[in-house]
Amino acid sequence: MTFRAAVVGAGQIGRSHLAAYQSCAEVELVAVCDLLRDRADAAAAEFGGKAYTSIAAMAAAERLDAVSVCTAGAQNGSHHFAPVMQCLECGWHVLCEKPLSNHLTEARTMVNHAAKLGLCLGTDLNHRFTPQAELARRWVAEGRLGAILMSNVTLWIDNPNDRSEWVHLRALHPHSLDVMRYFCGRAVKVQAFVNHGPRTDGEPGLRVCWSNCQVNVLFESGALGHLTGSYDANMKLNLERCEVLGDKGRFVIDNCFERLTFYPRHGEEITVVPNPLFGGMAGFEGTIERRVKRWCAQLAAGAKLDEVEGSGAEGLAVQEIIEGAIESWETGCVVDLENG
Repeated sequence: MTFRAAVVGAGQIGRSHLAAYQSCAEVELVAVCDLLRDRADAAAAEFGGKAYTSIAAMAAAERLDAVSVCTAGAQNGSHHFAPVMQCLECGWHVLCEKPLSNHLTEARTMVNHAAKLGLCLGTDLNHRFTPQAELARRWVAEGRLGAILMSNVTLWIDNPNDRSEWVHLRALHPHSLDVMRYFCGRAVKVQAFVNHGPRTDGEPGLRVCWSNCQVNVLFESGALGHLTGSYDANMKLNLERCEVLGDKGRFVIDNCFERLTFYPRHGEEITVVPNPLFGGMAGFEGTIERRVKRWCAQLAAGAKLDEVEGSGAEGLAVQEIIEGAIESWETGCVVDLENG
C-alpha cells in the first residue's frame, strides 16, 4: 500500500525526515509545512511536494495519511503538543520527534488521544533502529545473554545549550533511556544525581543547565540500569556506548551504530559485528532514515497502534523516567514510576 505523507517542521531534523520519506517506496511525499515561508519553500523545492505555512491550510488542500512532526521549541519538545493534536484531529497517523513534550500531562494526552481515535502515534527513538541494536535485541530474545542483570549506557555530546536547567535530560536522554528499556523492559524506580559544567562562553562560573547526570534505574525484571550523560564531552569519540550484562554473557554497542561485540561468560570466543553501512558521525543520519523507513513499512502493512515500534507510549515511558529523575534530584529521594 502506498500512502501520502508530509512533514511539519522543516529544520535540520525535519529535512532528515523529508529525505527518508523521499527514499521510501511506500510513500508519496506531497507536502511540507513550516511557519517560515522561506524554509517551507526551500524544503519543498528540494524534496518535492507543496509548501504550506499552517497545518490548517495543508489539511484543507491535501489528502494525507501520515505526517512527521519535527517542530522543536524549548528543550526540543515545547512545540510538539499543538501540532500533534491538530494532525491527529485531521485523522493522520503521526511520527513525533522526541521528547513528545516537556510536560507529562501533554504527552499523556497525545498518547491517549491517538488511542481514542485509533491512529498510530510513533516517536523518533532512532537509536533502537540501528542494525546493531536490532541484532542485540534478537540475542536477548534467543537467550544468548541468559537472564538480564544490568545495563550501562553512556551518551554524551558537546552542546552549549544553556536556555534551561533541564534541556540536557529532556532533549537528549529519551534516546539513552529508550535503548535501556529496549533491552531491559519496564522501569519501576529511578534515582539521579546531576551537576553543572563550567560555562561554555569563556566567562567564569557554571552553566545554567544541569549538563552532567548519573541516573540509576531499577527495572521490573530486577535488572539494574545506569546512565552517564553529558553536554560537556566530545561526541565524535564514542557518542553512545551501551553495555548489557546477563548471566551467560554481555554485549557492547560502540558509538551507537558502529560495532556490536558479544563477550561470553564462559569461553574465549568473542563475536564482533561491525556496521559496514555507516562511518563516523555522518552515519547518524542513517539512524533517522532507518527509523522513518520502519514507520513507513509498518503503516504500509496496516500496523495498529499497539504494533508500532518506538511508539508514542514508549516515548511517554522514557519521559516518565526523565521526569522521575528530575524529581529525584530535587527531592533527594528514589522515585517510584507508574508507567516507566
